[in-house]
Amino acid sequence: MTADKEFKKVTTNTLQKMKAAGEKISMITAYDYSFAKLFDAAGIDIILVGDSASNVMAGHTTTLPITLDQMIYHAQSVVRARERCLVVTDLPFGSYQSNSEIALASAIRIMKESGAHTVKLEGGEEIIDSVKKIVSAGIPVMGHLGLTPQSINKFGTYVVRATEETEAEKLKKDALLLQEAGCFAIVLEKIPAALAKEVSESLHIPTIGIGAGGACDGQVLVMHDMLGINTEFKPRFLRRYLNLDEQITGAIKQYVSDIKSSDFPNENEQY
Repeated sequence: MTADKEFKKVTTNTLQKMKAAGEKISMITAYDYSFAKLFDAAGIDIILVGDSASNVMAGHTTTLPITLDQMIYHAQSVVRARERCLVVTDLPFGSYQSNSEIALASAIRIMKESGAHTVKLEGGEEIIDSVKKIVSAGIPVMGHLGLTPQSINKFGTYVVRATEETEAEKLKKDALLLQEAGCFAIVLEKIPAALAKEVSESLHIPTIGIGAGGACDGQVLVMHDMLGINTEFKPRFLRRYLNLDEQITGAIKQYVSDIKSSDFPNENEQY
């Protein structure tokens, strides 16, 4: 990779070219300046300011409670750190489902107040009007099909979606509808790998998988899961790259011990 390519900013057009060239797309969630700065410098293609902040940052059991104001705050923090990657921000539950005018107003607030580059919406045919309205205003939209966490109370479970033919056919139809409505990419969450492969090959826009197999055009994980900060979540699709829970806990215990024993600060650590 040349230095020029390495530091060139990622755009929705970049992602389209990556799909065409068969180059996989990397995506991770982030919610604050410090982690976003690290991820961007490490070469990540997309940072998703996910409504998963409701879980990992605020301690809620679902993504539903987080507000538009809170999402804008997290997005502002991430955008300040960005040098290269594309920043996608989730529209939170309640900010787009009721009608397309409210959806557009929510998307405009995110773009104007945070400086994020794109927004992401969950759903298919049910939200097509909102997608079209947002795209027509010049705001890029990423879709999200399969397991859609904002609909958890309807599903009642986080099991794999679209294993039955009826739901699988709807997902394939929804993916084409989202593409036709102007989405630049679609997240496919927790669906059979064979279905994700079929959908990915049927679209000219990229797919980003999470628990959807290796045939998607890219992959996304929640940072707290893949870095081992959150150890309670153990789905099959998750690969842990670090065990920060253990390392951070050990460091804090050592810090407490050093203070209690008057080992910290020592003579070299004072003025």
